Amino acid sequence: MKGDKMILTELTQTASADLPLAGLKDHLRLGTAFGVDGLQDGLIEAHLRAALAAIEARTGKALLTRNFKLTLPDWRSLSAQTLPLAPVAAVTKLSVFDVSGVEMVLDGARYALQADAHRPKILAVGMLFPTVPSDGRIEILFSAGYGAAWASVPADLRQAVMLLAAQYYETRHDAGPAMQGFGLPMAVQTLIERYRNIRVLGGGAGKGGAI
Repeated sequence: MKGDKMILTELTQTASADLPLAGLKDHLRLGTAFGVDGLQDGLIEAHLRAALAAIEARTGKALLTRNFKLTLPDWRSLSAQTLPLAPVAAVTKLSVFDVSGVEMVLDGARYALQADAHRPKILAVGMLFPTVPSDGRIEILFSAGYGAAWASVPADLRQAVMLLAAQYYETRHDAGPAMQGFGLPMAVQTLIERYRNIRVLGGGAGKGGAI
């Protein structure tokens, strides 16, 4: 059995212009002068990105669309591979590497994306996925997210991000529970509950993986 190491890498970051900085300022009821001078824009953005990351980690959902690379030591099964984020917009490349780094790119006709609100999959089409060589790896390039614009994100998730970012901002001078990772505020947990993917037995990981 191969190792169970999975590596998910974010290849593109949401641009500052696409973040709801003005919306968070309104949520915090910051004055007009604050908005004009922008002295704390960097701080606001940092707390907003931290809240986005926390909500995405807890729900397994990519809120704003970005590109990702998933690296695996082996397939979940030779007929299907589950992806760790949803919603997935597209799988752009699927490759198998041998121990020397020689890449075999799978033809797009050999696989199809099965969309799912929680557990999207890549399905083998026509034939099984190729066996991964000893000490080789799989790389999957895909894009995931509700959309490039903040308005594309479901309203309850947007509200959860705002509430959490506001708490991070308001408790920035102390070591409150929110900043120590002791759990999300109850209001935030309630808003995101229906988006959480509850895994059973590690999501049926199959051989070599926890996906």
